[in-house]
Amino acid sequence: MSEPQTLVQAALNRLSARLGSGLADAAAGFAVLAQDAPERLRQEWDLFKEEVELEAQRLEHGEQDQPAADSSTASSSPPADPQQQIDQLRAQVTRLARRLEEPA
Repeated sequence: MSEPQTLVQAALNRLSARLGSGLADAAAGFAVLAQDAPERLRQEWDLFKEEVELEAQRLEHGEQDQPAADSSTASSSPPADPQQQIDQLRAQVTRLARRLEEPA
């Protein structure tokens, strides 16, 4: 058997190697997140601009009777106007895409 001092030194070496590996993995994960952040922000900004444009179009056409915040609370019957139906479907796809992109 080895001397106790050698065993302690070996244990410390292994612990520092494991901790260093864990820190390196965490740093690599953070680097990936930081690299993806600008693209995600750009996507969110583009999505927001599209939603604002759709809302502006809806307001211009005088369709103020439905709530603008969330069309999921609207009635289950399809709207009479095809453009309104398309807008609602786009909003629903947008919400679903956001849910899929959220980290678990």
